[in-house]
Amino acid sequence: MTTPNQPTFPLATSSWDDAEHEAMQRVIASGRFTMGPLVAQFERDFAAEFGAGHAVMVNSGSSANLLAIAAAVLDPEIDLNPGDEVLVPAVSWATTYYPLQQYGLKLRFVDIDLDTLNMDLDLAEQIITDRTKAVFAVNILGNPNDYARLQRICDERGLLLLEDNCESLGATFDGRAAGTFGVMGTFSTFYSHHIATMEGGVVLTDDERLHQILMSLRAHGWTRELPAQNFVHDKSGDPFEDSFCFALPGYNFRPVEMSGALGIEQVKKIPMIIRERRRNGAYFTQAMSSVPDVRIQKEVGESSWFGFSMILEGPYAGRRREVGEALSAAGIESRPIVAGNFTRNPVMSYLDAIVPEALPAADAVHYDGLFVGNRHYPTESSIDQLREILIALR
Repeated sequence: MTTPNQPTFPLATSSWDDAEHEAMQRVIASGRFTMGPLVAQFERDFAAEFGAGHAVMVNSGSSANLLAIAAAVLDPEIDLNPGDEVLVPAVSWATTYYPLQQYGLKLRFVDIDLDTLNMDLDLAEQIITDRTKAVFAVNILGNPNDYARLQRICDERGLLLLEDNCESLGATFDGRAAGTFGVMGTFSTFYSHHIATMEGGVVLTDDERLHQILMSLRAHGWTRELPAQNFVHDKSGDPFEDSFCFALPGYNFRPVEMSGALGIEQVKKIPMIIRERRRNGAYFTQAMSSVPDVRIQKEVGESSWFGFSMILEGPYAGRRREVGEALSAAGIESRPIVAGNFTRNPVMSYLDAIVPEALPAADAVHYDGLFVGNRHYPTESSIDQLREILIALR
């Protein structure tokens, strides 16, 4: 649903300027390209920005999800094991689900709330069994879950709470940053997200044990970056031996130093980026109040407005292609909401999953949902154009 010409209202725009370009040049001049001190500084800055104890940067948000699930299963202090059930929303990106399958966990799909687009907590609470051990909550399109209720459910039922916050950097609930409610929270710094480090992702945690497990898993499962006394495997004191001691079944998810350098500059812009996206979100909400048969996302807490979703209802229902083509002709890019109802994908044949007989809200997203982008500068004229196109199509 994109136009071959330069869009006037693109799905994503760059927030880089001279600061990021100069940061890249400094890395080139330094000759150090592999993960190093700039990645470490970005991790400190990122954790401080969101009030978390530790940040571990990786090469993508997808890798962040895999690393978080791996750490949860491998941490001997966490009761999450192959065969255990994990609640997941039926609408999310593919790599919310794959790590659970890859670690032998059973996915239990829950329909979404059609207003917030997040997991329907009424339904989630009804299907928890003795086999349910965790909730992998996803904050969709910048919108945080109701963490007061979700945390209460997890506490009462003894469930581990994890967060996929890849689309919702900067969102808050009761003044607390999304991505910091769970024992771990993941973020993406891919180009189209709130901040961009080319490719990149981050895991936040307050738990020192998990922090060390994450660092080890990120780089081959070795102990090289860990302190002498640590939670993974204490070092022998022989630097030669300790540099090549493999303690966990890890990966190579290390980011490059240029991504760290970009991240340092991008973190400085987060307050401005979120402020402007929220300003646009308020305008979009007001403007769309005059288009009653297009359901827009209901804000929970304070959204960071990744994009502007629309569920086509009434006279618009079944006309998503027509709407998308009209938007495209006007230079407005659009796309499906995340991956729609993920259970309708053929990859489900590879997943160990429990799927309800019906997922009506996720299906509404799948067949009649689309979203347009947001940005860090004013979009009033583009939103007005979007509204007028929808009114004309009615």
